[in-house]
Amino acid sequence: MKIPKIIAEIGCNHKGDMEIAKEMIRIAKIFCNADIVKFQKRNNKELLTEEQYNAPHPNPANSYGNTYGEHREFLEFTKEQHSELKKYCEEIGIVYSTSVWDLPSAKEIAALKPELIKIPSACNNNYAMLGWLCDHYKGEIHVSVGMTTKKETEDLVQFFISKGRNKDLVLYSCTSGYPVPFKDICLLEIKTLVEKYSDKIKDIGFSGHHLGIAIDNVAYSLGANIIERHFTLDRTWKGTDHAASLEPDGIRKLKRNLLAVQKSLCYKEKDILDIEQIQRDKLKYKKV
Repeated sequence: MKIPKIIAEIGCNHKGDMEIAKEMIRIAKIFCNADIVKFQKRNNKELLTEEQYNAPHPNPANSYGNTYGEHREFLEFTKEQHSELKKYCEEIGIVYSTSVWDLPSAKEIAALKPELIKIPSACNNNYAMLGWLCDHYKGEIHVSVGMTTKKETEDLVQFFISKGRNKDLVLYSCTSGYPVPFKDICLLEIKTLVEKYSDKIKDIGFSGHHLGIAIDNVAYSLGANIIERHFTLDRTWKGTDHAASLEPDGIRKLKRNLLAVQKSLCYKEKDILDIEQIQRDKLKYKKV
């Protein structure tokens, strides 16, 4: 089994505050032992219609502005701020990454040359953006396949094959909901991705929006080598993602547990292990 990698998805849980963002990076690295932190980049006027931009937030208690557009802009970091966050990640030894939601954002983040860029489920059919990344960005391209049909997933993989970039592609099994009840996680979809695509792409991941950390061990055992979970410092903070996020101790325990599973997922190297031989000599019934 590959050593599991943990992505602590900060997303917009930094509340638009660079110091909180850096604190989250630092905690993800030093306390949680995460491998990667991930942010988000959106061009809100590209993504939203004027009506959507100027509409009130659907849950005013979670809004950081008078309209949904103002809310999204408040939480958005500039390209220069993302550059600063990437440098901070490099200084403390954790991988920086970002989900991009539109072509202008993809171009801005690609210019920073991160190791990987993520495409969220909502945007995995934006072939203008995917095509530009395949042609101009040399790092790994990670794509979630929540709210995506089997045919759409197959078309996506074939597109990357046609671009000669399939060996840089990582697909994530995902159910798009916040939070997702256990019956809707559908972990065996990981097995389907492994069986159909593991020989065609770089790797398989799991993007979980559920509660707790038990499910992730099974996801890894089924072949998802990269586990992505939303990360917050306080699940009671204002914002839509905090309630479905893990706090620092959750991410720390998740990484600890996955490493334990990784070590144990093996066959016995011989019939009687050395640790068993002592017990065998002492306890095994001896026929007289």
